[in-house]
Amino acid sequence: MTLAPAGTGTASLTWDRMNGRVSANLERVRLLDLLEDIAGQSGWQVFVEPDETFRASAKFENLPPGEALRRMLGALNYAMVPQPDGGQRLYVFRTTLQHAVQSVQHGKSAKRPEARKVPKELILRLQAGADVEALAKLLGGKVVGAIPELAAYRLQFADEASTEAARQKLAGNPEVTSVEDNYFVDLPQVPQPLAGGGVPALRLSLAPPPADGKNVVVGLVDTALQPLGPLEPFVKERLSVAGESQPDSGLPTHATAMANALYQAIGESGRRSTSVPIISVDVFGPTGSANTFNVAWGLITAGNKGANLINASLGGYGDSPVLRDAVQQLARHGIPIFAAMGNDASLVPFYPAAYPEVVAVTALQPRGGGVAPYANKGTTADLAAPGLVLFGYNGGYFGSQGTSVSSAMAAGMAAGMAEVTRDPWSKIISSLETTWAAPRVGN
Repeated sequence: MTLAPAGTGTASLTWDRMNGRVSANLERVRLLDLLEDIAGQSGWQVFVEPDETFRASAKFENLPPGEALRRMLGALNYAMVPQPDGGQRLYVFRTTLQHAVQSVQHGKSAKRPEARKVPKELILRLQAGADVEALAKLLGGKVVGAIPELAAYRLQFADEASTEAARQKLAGNPEVTSVEDNYFVDLPQVPQPLAGGGVPALRLSLAPPPADGKNVVVGLVDTALQPLGPLEPFVKERLSVAGESQPDSGLPTHATAMANALYQAIGESGRRSTSVPIISVDVFGPTGSANTFNVAWGLITAGNKGANLINASLGGYGDSPVLRDAVQQLARHGIPIFAAMGNDASLVPFYPAAYPEVVAVTALQPRGGGVAPYANKGTTADLAAPGLVLFGYNGGYFGSQGTSVSSAMAAGMAAGMAEVTRDPWSKIISSLETTWAAPRVGN
């Protein structure tokens, strides 16, 4: 493919996905032009810390991707992060990975983000009284998840041929109300270590529950939540629907960052104490991979355990009936869900934020710069909140950025308001939609 060079001469890039080889002839090519071409040819998700001064000049043939990137990017830093579904993310930055938040699309021919099916799996919805274990045995599958409230069951098979054969056999079964695909949920961005001084400690103490017993309890549907140090008294319960995780104690998980964002939002009102606890539900598990079935299961679990407000700083492009039904069931019970809109700068709907019952939250740029350039635009935003949280963890200093942070911040604001005013959620959310209205974003 031929690039449009920023300076004189010609520029070309050939990325051979099949053989994992790259050839290039570059002369003063703008960084964004180069990364757009890499995104298009490699199929990778690419994120960049914008740099208008950098120009790429390099000439080589048949190098492996890592070596090719080093030659093309010169003094810039980069990180290649494998994804659970076999894909790859590339972060390019001059300062820290945390600042590589602008999603790079492949110009006009950029691939639309697509729903990614979990291979060798089906989700069954059954009539009351149906024996799912017997049915799975008949099909040659294995039941690996169940949401009784939705009569939904997750089945795994040995291979794709067995999966499709099972789908065909189920087509006319009177005990089966539907057969659905399961979809991957995007892997949340990992909080990044930061150099320099720390942040002021969040000084909140746990207050006793209100006398009327109507306590606000936030469900945090996310990755595994680590010990929170001074915030640990606020953790009511830790649960998992995806297997037990043992996260690295030296680095904070995504859920740990979201908990800090939520309580920072509560603390920004100047309050010294709050009675709002959290129930953590891990839907990623030890593999670090989540799917729409487990997110639906996690949402229902949080509601069953007593959460009356749920934050889901996650999502994907799969429109899953079982996830939609979980959202609707919680809405019928008066439990609002706040969800992130995604960080791909995409025009494609992002779920669960795109469901009308969900409070969809987009990210604001620092210092009043409007909606962040990385924030998705395919879902109508209900709220806009700050997209950056800085926090201390285990003696270190970390940052996390994205609509995930915005969702947690908005959920924290809602929880804090409800604790003080005792107003119904409809009034709280309406007030936030006025105070934190999302700026209009053009396509």
